[in-house]
Amino acid sequence: MIPVIDHFLGYFSQDLGVDLGTVNTLIHVRGKGIVIREPSVVAQHKKTKKVLAIGGEAKKMLGRVPASIVVVRPLRDGVISDFDTTLAMLSHFVKKIHARPGKNFSIPRPRIVIGVPTEASEVERRALLDVAYAAGARSAYLIEEPIAAAIGAGLSVGEPVGSMIVDIGGGTCEIAVISLGGIVAGRFLKTAGDAMDADIVSYVRSRFGLAIGEATAEEIKIALGNAYPLKVEKETIIRGRDLEKGLPKSVRLTSVQVREALSTSLSTIVSAIKDTVEDSPPELSADIAERGIMLCGGGSLIPNFARLVSMEIKMPVSVAAEPLSCVVNGAVSILDNPELLKKLKINTSALR
Repeated sequence: MIPVIDHFLGYFSQDLGVDLGTVNTLIHVRGKGIVIREPSVVAQHKKTKKVLAIGGEAKKMLGRVPASIVVVRPLRDGVISDFDTTLAMLSHFVKKIHARPGKNFSIPRPRIVIGVPTEASEVERRALLDVAYAAGARSAYLIEEPIAAAIGAGLSVGEPVGSMIVDIGGGTCEIAVISLGGIVAGRFLKTAGDAMDADIVSYVRSRFGLAIGEATAEEIKIALGNAYPLKVEKETIIRGRDLEKGLPKSVRLTSVQVREALSTSLSTIVSAIKDTVEDSPPELSADIAERGIMLCGGGSLIPNFARLVSMEIKMPVSVAAEPLSCVVNGAVSILDNPELLKKLKINTSALR
């Protein structure tokens, strides 16, 4: 597009922070807050690839569609696994944000900052930029998710002081010690929310001979998930398919059993946190011991997980005020930080 026209259209566009998560996509409009919080799910016709539903409407169709329709998650482990479907999803959200009542014509040309996993390859990073530009961005930048999460959680990442962030998302868990705007030590795990759902599916299958879907497992995790004995344990009735008879079956599931189901995944995350602290320089380890460890992401909301980490690591642990929004809030705030934005421009330009 002609630069003058591109610049002109920019006046009518919103600056966006984007968290393209494996499970959910969040978009923060600069100065307005989060306006998109939708599942990263797309329903499309199997043969024609025509998009039928996006986000929440598509998620409702999981496990309930005929053979002619497929419901897909276009991102895996925080990076693009299906370019065209990711583009359709992001374009839909960008157009939705810029839609104006009574106006049928709109060419959004926003500045976009996207969170990217630390382990993403150069090819995967370039794909994120390509999808942002194809969705209409006039300029696009990538920021590593732990840094964005730390900024969004209110940590001072630019100071010569160690800060530790643990972001437990749907597909990945990122652990990082940050100082002077960079990651000094860290771990990248594929043990996160989806893995916990799979743990619950496996546990219910082996313990009760009952088959349940991922949506049911997620509901169980939210309702009964916990990392350490509760003051009052809970229980609920779950329904699925009897593996022996093939008929619907109901069983009683307790929070004690769900804690047992989640124990391996939670222990893996705790061990990775401990290893990261041990890998940190002594001065930064001392900073972390004083300032504590910050948790964010959906996994941080599991009751008593912060307590479990604190007991195992022997350090103060807290959960961010807005744990589900840290990455996207931190990403958009970069646009108000000239020094960090300049650094992102340099890093991003090398991929173009």
